[in-house]
Amino acid sequence: MQKPSVNHKIHTAIGLMSGTSLDGIDAALIRTDGADFVEPLAFLTLPYEPAVRDSLRACLGLSSDPDGRVGRAEALMTDAHAQAVKTLLALAHVRADQVDLIGFHGQTIFHDPDNGFTWQIGDGAKLAQDTGIAVVNDFRSNDVKAGGQGAPLIPVYHAALASRLPKPVAILNIGGVANVTFIDDQNHVLAFDTGPGNALINDWVRARTGEEFDKGGAYARAGQIDGAALSRLLQNPFFAAKPPKSLDRDAWNTAFLQGFSLEDGAATLSAFTVQAVAQAVSHMPQNPKAWYVTGGGRLNLAIMEGLRSALKAPVYDVDTLQWDGDALEAQGFAYLAVRSRLQLPLSFPSTTAVPKPMTGGRFWALP
Repeated sequence: MQKPSVNHKIHTAIGLMSGTSLDGIDAALIRTDGADFVEPLAFLTLPYEPAVRDSLRACLGLSSDPDGRVGRAEALMTDAHAQAVKTLLALAHVRADQVDLIGFHGQTIFHDPDNGFTWQIGDGAKLAQDTGIAVVNDFRSNDVKAGGQGAPLIPVYHAALASRLPKPVAILNIGGVANVTFIDDQNHVLAFDTGPGNALINDWVRARTGEEFDKGGAYARAGQIDGAALSRLLQNPFFAAKPPKSLDRDAWNTAFLQGFSLEDGAATLSAFTVQAVAQAVSHMPQNPKAWYVTGGGRLNLAIMEGLRSALKAPVYDVDTLQWDGDALEAQGFAYLAVRSRLQLPLSFPSTTAVPKPMTGGRFWALP
C-alpha cells in the first residue's frame, strides 16, 4: 500500500458489515485517504444475539413492511451495530471524537436491481446519535436508481489494496453470495457476483443440525457430490449472463435436495459455489495469474480444495498477502464512506453496469 500523498487528508473511519449469512457484525477501524492509502488499525466480529438473527432472518425476501417486522428488526440490528462500534473503540483505545465517519452497510433483505429495487435496512440517524460519530449508509441506492446492479461495491477497495500485485489477478470474496474482482494487466477492473457463496450451505446445515455453518467444510468433505443435482443448479440463466451482474442470496431453489443426507447436500452445495466461480472465468478477458480468496468461505476446506482443483491458477487465502480476510469487507465500507464524503466514485460501468462512475451513500451528521 502506498504512502498517502501530502495533498490528501487522512480520515479515520469505521466500517460495519453485516453479511447475508447473518453470522454477526464485522467492525473495522482504518485510516485512509479514500484513494491509495489504507492503514488497518483494529477489527472485531460481534456475533448476533439469537433474537437479532432470528428477527433479521424473518425479513429476508421482504420488499415491504406491512406488519412492522422490518422496523423492529432494523431497530434491533442498529442497536447491535452501535454496540459493535463501542466495543471496537474500546479495543482500539480510541475515542468517538477521534473517528470521522462510520460506513454502515446495513443488512440486505431484498435485492432486485433489474427492477430498480434494493433494500439494506439500518437506521443511520440513530447509529450516529448512539455512537457520537457521523454515518454514511445506503451505499447502493444511487447506483440502482441509475440502472446499475448496486453490487458488488468493494472492488474499488480491492483495486486499491492490489495495486502492486502481479496482474491479471482475481480477488474472490466468498460471503453469503460470492463475488469476484478481476484486475487485468492494464489495471482495468471487472467485477460481478459469481453465484452462491456460503448462504445456501449455512441454511442447509442450520436446518439439519442447528449449527450456523459447516465448520471447516467438515460435512461437505464427508459427503458425495451429486452430479445430476449440481448440473441442475448450474443451469440457472444467471451464469450465462454477461457481467457486471449481481443476485440475491435467495435466488436459488434448492427444494429438490431435501432427500439428500446432511453430508451429501453440503458437498453438493459447496461444489455449486466452486463451479459457479469456475464458470465465471469465461467472462474474464484474461486468465488470472492467481486467485486470492477472502470472506468466510476461505475457511471452508471443501470450497478451497474445490477451487484449487477447478481453477487453472494458484488459489491463496488473502491472509498470505497480510490482508485480514475476515476484516476486508468491513474495511471496505469504511473506505467507501470516506470516498462518499469526498464525492469520489464508488461504482463503475465495469463493476455494477452503472452508466457512468457514480458516488453514493447517505450522510447522517451528528444531531
